[in-house]
Amino acid sequence: MDQINWGIIGCGDVTELKSGPAFNKVPRSSLVAVMRRDAEKAKDYALRHNVHKWYNDASQLINDADVNAIYIATPPSSHFEYAMAAMNAGKMVYLEKPMTLNYDEARILTETAKEKNCKLVVAHYRRQQPMFKKIKELLHDKMIGDVRFVNLLFYTTALTPAQILIPKTAWRIDPTIAGGGLFHDLAPHQLDLMYYFFGEVEKVNGIAINQAGLYNADDLVTGNILFKNNVVFTGNWCFSATPEAEKDHCEIMGSRGIIEFSVFNGLEVKLTTADGVQTFQFDRLMHVQQPMIEAAVKYFLGEGENPCTADEGAEVMRMMDEMTLNSK
Repeated sequence: MDQINWGIIGCGDVTELKSGPAFNKVPRSSLVAVMRRDAEKAKDYALRHNVHKWYNDASQLINDADVNAIYIATPPSSHFEYAMAAMNAGKMVYLEKPMTLNYDEARILTETAKEKNCKLVVAHYRRQQPMFKKIKELLHDKMIGDVRFVNLLFYTTALTPAQILIPKTAWRIDPTIAGGGLFHDLAPHQLDLMYYFFGEVEKVNGIAINQAGLYNADDLVTGNILFKNNVVFTGNWCFSATPEAEKDHCEIMGSRGIIEFSVFNGLEVKLTTADGVQTFQFDRLMHVQQPMIEAAVKYFLGEGENPCTADEGAEVMRMMDEMTLNSK
């Protein structure tokens, strides 16, 4: 195989800029087909992005002989079904986060991928971005000594009644579609970075509640992780905060310094040690998933390692389940 020909299942907003155009910008990669249940929207996307085939039936795209890799970008409730169908058809899979609705589904996908010897990559794309690779490098080089603990704070205002009625927002706070609320939409990025930085997990616990009662999902989560290397993580997520309290901040405390950054809203890493303060600035990426897609293509072509395995994606699902489902 010398070319990856992609099909997208679910060509919605996330594929317009974050991911979709990148499939044609990565070497030996091409977007050849897209699918959306609304045929007119699928056709519109295809025409605007110069894609030659469009479908409103996922099975037709999955069984298209010209497609050898499938990007599943639907809401989480259909990830399991489409990933299983793609693997059963012998296709390689790039699966959006969160990987599935829950850990049980993720574990089955992981086992199936191994049994069928299918290549499956989970789209935890931040781990391939220069900013977060720099943080991993600083940790590897022990620029802050031995890591002691991590504090992550993410506070944002509640959704307005109007926002709750918008379809592209509404599904994100419907546990039957998203697996939970906004925590399940955003925390996979943050928790995967912790796993990427610190490795295997010893134990997880947490508390999840619906404080504001604005919709049928938890809007406050607090979680703790003990990694096997004795690093301790504490995270607090509040989705009904006052505007003055909005925050996106993570600090990694070590024996000889501290690393600070924002996961979603910053392009700067701050390193503080006895030698002073250093800041590392990063450019905003036009297509935030392009580095991850490039790594996935190399893996699919047999020229690189899997940038985020099914096992790793499933572990993130387990952490979220332990913080939310098991706190009830």
